[in-house]
This record gives sequence, C-alpha cells and structure tokens, in this order.
Amino acid sequence: MSLRALTACALGLALSASVLAQSAIAPAPQRFFDDFSQASVSALSQQGWMVRTAAGHPGVPGARWSAEGLSLVRDPQAPGQQWLRLSARTDGTPEGTQQTQLCQPRKFLEGTYAARVRFTDTPVQGDDGDPVIQTFYAVSPLKHDFDPEFSEIDWEFLPNGGWGSPVPRLYGITWQTVRLEPWLAFNDKFELPEVKAGWHTLVVQVMGGQTRWFVDGRPVGQHGGRNYPVVPMALSFNLWFSPGGLLPPSATPRVYEQDVDWVLHVRQAALSPEQVELEVQRLRQSGHATLDTLPPASTELAHRCDF
Repeated sequence: MSLRALTACALGLALSASVLAQSAIAPAPQRFFDDFSQASVSALSQQGWMVRTAAGHPGVPGARWSAEGLSLVRDPQAPGQQWLRLSARTDGTPEGTQQTQLCQPRKFLEGTYAARVRFTDTPVQGDDGDPVIQTFYAVSPLKHDFDPEFSEIDWEFLPNGGWGSPVPRLYGITWQTVRLEPWLAFNDKFELPEVKAGWHTLVVQVMGGQTRWFVDGRPVGQHGGRNYPVVPMALSFNLWFSPGGLLPPSATPRVYEQDVDWVLHVRQAALSPEQVELEVQRLRQSGHATLDTLPPASTELAHRCDF
C-alpha cells in the first residue's frame, strides 16, 4: 500500500473514531412518549397525566369536566395495542353537558410535538349537529387579559363548524395573547376544510422563532414573530362544546368521541414527520410504551388542568 493510501486510511480511521466518541458522549434527545397501553385510566397518573375536574373556559358555561369521559380501548386491527378515548356528551343543557380534558404538567416548550389522533364527525349516540371541538394542544395559563407571556399551539377539529363559520375544518393556531371577556384574540392560524374525520398524524415543530405544521406528512402552515411560545406549556387533549350553539334539549344525550393512539414530544429538536414515525416505531419496538426523560416541571409553575 502506498504512503498516500496509508495516510488516507489512517485519517479515515481517526475520523470514524472521533465520530464514535462524539456520539458516545452526546446526550440523547429528551423525550416524552405515551402510547396509552396502561392497564386502567387511573394508571395514567403514573405517567404524570392530570384529569380535569375544574369548571371554566373553554366550553359551555355550567358544564362539567369529568374523568367519566376517559377510557382505554383495544385497537381492533392491532392485537396488544390500545387507544386513549375521550368522550363528551350533552342533552342541550349546561347541567346535562359533560366535557373531557387530560393534561401533562408545564414542561413543554421548544421541540417537536406529534400525535396520532382519530377525529370523528358524527355522534355515537343521538342527533348530529352540536358544535363539538376535538383538540391536541399545548398551553400556559392566562394570568390576566392580554398576558404577554401567554403561549399556546393548538390543533382544533370542528366537524360541525364553529367560531363564526358553519364550515367543517381543522384549525392550526399559534397564539400571541387573548382577552376572554369580551373576546379579543391575537394569533396566527390556518384552516383546512379538506381534512375530514379519521386517523391523522399531527406534527408541529416549535424551533427558532417559527412553528411549522404538518398533517399526515404534508406541510400546511408556518407562523412566527410575536405568535410564538415563550413560556413552558402543559400538553393537553380535550373534547368540548362551543357555547351558544348546542342543539335544543333532548331526552337522548348526544355523545361524541375522539381517540389518541400515541403522543410524542422531542425537546429542542425539529423532527420531520418521517422521523416522528420512525421514532414512534423505534420506541414501540424497544418496549417503551411510555417514556419521559424531559427535565421535571419547575415547582414555580402552576400545574393545573383547567384551561
């Protein structure tokens, strides 16, 4: 072998060793993952989940928020796997309306947010037509009107319309701030009327002052500027009814459902939709039905499930 070849070979070996050494000491990305394979709803708390019971925004004033709307159901197409199911019901009256919300503590900010969610457009019981809203989002508390630190990224599926429009659609919203009463919001959003009920993989990259949104691998929106999260947020799913548009009261309650297959957050990394799918597959194959290596939520932050 020539001296040039020997030198090149040695250089290649040195570079390979350097790469291996760097990969060996590089910290693994911090992740939160749950594929909802717990034995019971009560076991969700072991993964840090909180169930909402407090009254208040959003939804129908006077409605209940309750764990009654949470269940774990088997995936009929994949033995051994199951979904989280949220359900909400209304008989057309505030006292006959039950909404559902599940939250993680406020430890989520920059990184990749993803979930595989089944939206529905018809009730499993009763007449169709109530303004039901099915969501996956992250949010911080609103400390006061126009709170400059308020932060929220929000997927909302409106199968019966709402928010001033009868058009069924999927919303993607990055918030700056808001006043609840009287309502005045500052945010950036897009609307996707072509997204229908069924299973969808939702991905949001929150990095470098921009939020980038993907549905089923397709880029659908980008927001930035003042519409960007600035404080840690709680990760949430909720199923609720927009106030003011319920169908008339009836003896048979209307019951709606939303399912969640898995949820993933990777801190300080912008994963593509393809990388998200590979990461979920890798975690499942390695036996990680749940995983949480994120830094603990600060004790200085309010850890409530009420917004």
